[in-house]
Amino acid sequence: MELRCTAERETRLLSILRRELQLSSTLVRRLKYCGAYTVNGEPAHTDRLVRPGDVVRVCLDEPRPDYPAEDGPLSILYEDEAMLAVDKPQGMLVHPSFSRQTGTLANRLLGYYDRTGQACAVHPVSRLDRDTFGVVLLAKNAHAHALLIAAEKHKTYHAAVRGVPQPPEGMIDVPIARLSPESLLRCVRADGQPACSAYRTLRTEHGVSLLELQPLTGRTHQLRVHCAWLGCPILGDPQYGGAESGGPGQQLCAVSIRFFHPFLKKWLEIRSEQDVSLDFPGGMVV
Repeated sequence: MELRCTAERETRLLSILRRELQLSSTLVRRLKYCGAYTVNGEPAHTDRLVRPGDVVRVCLDEPRPDYPAEDGPLSILYEDEAMLAVDKPQGMLVHPSFSRQTGTLANRLLGYYDRTGQACAVHPVSRLDRDTFGVVLLAKNAHAHALLIAAEKHKTYHAAVRGVPQPPEGMIDVPIARLSPESLLRCVRADGQPACSAYRTLRTEHGVSLLELQPLTGRTHQLRVHCAWLGCPILGDPQYGGAESGGPGQQLCAVSIRFFHPFLKKWLEIRSEQDVSLDFPGGMVV
């Protein structure tokens, strides 16, 4: 990705990079050692004087990640030079971890970048648990990542849950804490971090409900913990009380995300091609 700006004032290149192009100070420092800056086609240092009419360009090629690229199916819902949105399948990690360096969405994205000749990295803007599926936003470089993280976003999920919420719609506003210092699980506890989720019941059949959920905060496992606290655990969730034998796995889907694109300067809404299933014992298919 290349950023371009025609200067409208006399100033140092550093000021153009930070104010007009909105590069972070960390990224400015990293890129200056890569020969990424030019003014009127000539390599430039950050202390160069820029005059009105000068054309500033920044090359945002990314360093190669240290995990392997892999081939495999990849459902791309949207792509431009700054970012892409992928429909993540159930059972796949978004990014490699210390204990697992292969088989993740990031590995497949690197393979896709190689096939399409893109010098990009993988910067998740939205993250999903391994068994949650649906829309994931990913930036192609650190600059796009910083702007997309800061952009206003509205996420909508569907969940198939056991039980019927009472009332049928409302706000869950209870704090979430780590279950114990050693545990990766969370629980509702008074000393936890503030967490708020809106919910609405879309339909109910045979004791199984389809909920629309909107997380207003971003705590780990927030929707899963909040549904369990509501008395309606998500079907197929083995950690928070929704496990069912013979079912199709955890039924939580990121069905859409609406956000203000910082480069296009307009709102975009991206929808998943997947959805949850109520095909559990006593349930029915949505």
